[in-house]
Amino acid sequence: MIDQIRFDDHGLVPVVAQDAETQEVLMLAYANKEALELTLKTGEAHYYSRNRNEIWHKGEVSGHIQRIAEIRYDCDADAVLYIVYQKGVACHTGNHSCFYRGAPQNTLPLHGLALLQKVVADRKMNPTEGSYTQYLFDKGIDKILKKVGEESAEVIIAAKNNSDEEIIYETADLLYHLTVMLSELNVEWEAVMDELDSRQGGGKSENTP
Repeated sequence: MIDQIRFDDHGLVPVVAQDAETQEVLMLAYANKEALELTLKTGEAHYYSRNRNEIWHKGEVSGHIQRIAEIRYDCDADAVLYIVYQKGVACHTGNHSCFYRGAPQNTLPLHGLALLQKVVADRKMNPTEGSYTQYLFDKGIDKILKKVGEESAEVIIAAKNNSDEEIIYETADLLYHLTVMLSELNVEWEAVMDELDSRQGGGKSENTP
């Protein structure tokens, strides 16, 4: 793979790191041939610092390493994509991603729901004693659907009561149980968001915004 990469005149190539689980773009850095070789050899992200003129192992000091899930390069072979499992945060500011400024509003709900689904899926794959989520999965789809119905009714009651606090609380409960339902049926929130995005053009159905 490295032989295919088109490094610039300084022997560098831009590298974008993307979260393997949430698909969030985490950071942009650079790598030279040696950094790419170390990344492939160790399975952890290495970059080249243009300021310090040296290779750096992401997370070597902070512990916020990036374990490589996949490495891709673009059609021109002049940009590389690290798809990573991020431990801790990617940004030195303490934010999960370096691209925390000016995020489009419609990506924020997806990020939060994707993280919730990640936790729910982990409970499904790694049973935890006393976990309510695990209890729902153990009981099966009928129990999960019953809870979705109950929480939907609670949202309606909260709306009728015209209580912001109650509406927020019950809506959060409903979203949680919907997440459990989607996870049980192996449907991602991203697919739901994609469907909503596809309706933005109008005219699809009576439910189109």
